Amino acid sequence: MTAFIIRRLASLVFVLWGAVTLLFFAFFMFPEDPAELIAGGGGKNPDPQVVENVREKYGLDDPILVQYVNYLQDLVTLDFGESFRDGQPVTEIIKEKAPASLRLAFWAIMIETVIGVSSGVLAAVRRYSIADTITTLLAAILSAIPVFVLAHLMQQVTGVTANEQDWPEWMQLPVQGIGPNTWFLWVFPTADQLEYLLQPVVVLAAVSTVIVARLARTTMLEVGKMDYVRTARAKGLTERDVIWRHSLRNAMIPVITFIGIDFGTLVGSAILTETVFNWPGLGSKIAQAADGRDLPTLLGLTFVVVLIYGVVNMLVDISYAWFDPRVRLGEGKNA
Repeated sequence: MTAFIIRRLASLVFVLWGAVTLLFFAFFMFPEDPAELIAGGGGKNPDPQVVENVREKYGLDDPILVQYVNYLQDLVTLDFGESFRDGQPVTEIIKEKAPASLRLAFWAIMIETVIGVSSGVLAAVRRYSIADTITTLLAAILSAIPVFVLAHLMQQVTGVTANEQDWPEWMQLPVQGIGPNTWFLWVFPTADQLEYLLQPVVVLAAVSTVIVARLARTTMLEVGKMDYVRTARAKGLTERDVIWRHSLRNAMIPVITFIGIDFGTLVGSAILTETVFNWPGLGSKIAQAADGRDLPTLLGLTFVVVLIYGVVNMLVDISYAWFDPRVRLGEGKNA
């Protein structure tokens, strides 16, 4: 196991380097001069002297390879530089934006894990029942609705219609913002925070939840045909023991793999959800940095997203050994 973790950490270093390198050189392929954009505030015909001062301040007058080497040297000490747009240290931006995205992703994963796995298992156990039909139907409907459409629909219902029709107060939810900074133990919302969290989390988790449900249903049905499950039933074990002790744990590896990948994706790519609900997270900030040619911010936030993605997926791989005892990470020549 130790050797496996060391290998994964080493590969994560190369993944981080590759992501940063790709974005760094892709940045300079844009036709616009970043110094002119910064000096002109996005406008045209900036003062040449101001442009020159910007180039000197941010080292944009150096050759690209020199800039690249200098950035890697700073990156080793986790110095991400300063934003081209407002001069704010990227480290401070990360401290401000990362918690919001992690909270959103964490609760979205909780929803898709609990509801998705439960409904998928129920649909598999009661195949062709009403529960199975409802799960399949909801999966088809939610998968077909774009995220931004679902977000605006929820805003309309809870923000506009609920107020106009004088619905109960608990149904009248804020349509934008993150609310007061009253998080308990960093990820657990208080009552004041929960009403701001509910809508973006549901929207973000909707599609993933039905995917998890369908995946859990499919894998449970496949595992149910295995010889060891038939043997367990032949030995007289109760159906509950067969499901929870034999079928479910072995069926969870594909589900856990998807959930791990999805967590890393939700942290950095929930751009539409964060934009619609004005949620100040990494995804919307990365989009702003790319649009504004803010290289330090873009690289720094991307570095954090890739790091989270890599660590979560390493933990998912480690969890395989618990869900399926036949898996022994780091053991054997093919491990």
